[in-house]
Amino acid sequence: MTPPAMVTVVGHKHAGKTTLVVQLVAELIRRQYRVMTIKHGAHTFNIDPATTDTYRHFHEGGAERVAMAAPDRFALVVRWTEELGPVAIAQRYMADADVVVCEGFKRSLLPRIEVFRRAAHATPLYDPAAANADRYLAVITDDPAFRAAASVTVLRFDDADWLPALADLVERSVMGVPG
Repeated sequence: MTPPAMVTVVGHKHAGKTTLVVQLVAELIRRQYRVMTIKHGAHTFNIDPATTDTYRHFHEGGAERVAMAAPDRFALVVRWTEELGPVAIAQRYMADADVVVCEGFKRSLLPRIEVFRRAAHATPLYDPAAANADRYLAVITDDPAFRAAASVTVLRFDDADWLPALADLVERSVMGVPG
């Protein structure tokens, strides 16, 4: 099974990755695409509090999978021994998406967009001389002095059209929509 179109948003801690993902997803949905997301976390998580039955099913009972179903949403918590990468997750659970926007997964081979805010960090992750430089689609920055190699698009937060320009880039470069 072929995975859907995918892109990941990377950056240093507190650079604004989540904010960018939310804005990009909203813009792509506004353009009538079916958008799904995957957030990479370095630590475990619980989506339900310890007082709930589903928590007890998973943590006390040790169920391998627990589905939580309500009239307006569904969640599936799966216990695994080996972490799946974003492509495997998308193939298994999000194959019907037009595009999957990921957050994190710096080690993946996915095309990437970096959020680089000089206000948060002195240097970007992007290095035009690095072996992974060809994976970068764009760097979104607040740094007026940031100039990257010609192989990557640089968009500035102070440009009023940065978000539509980024969505256009994702459509063309990731989703294969003719420009």
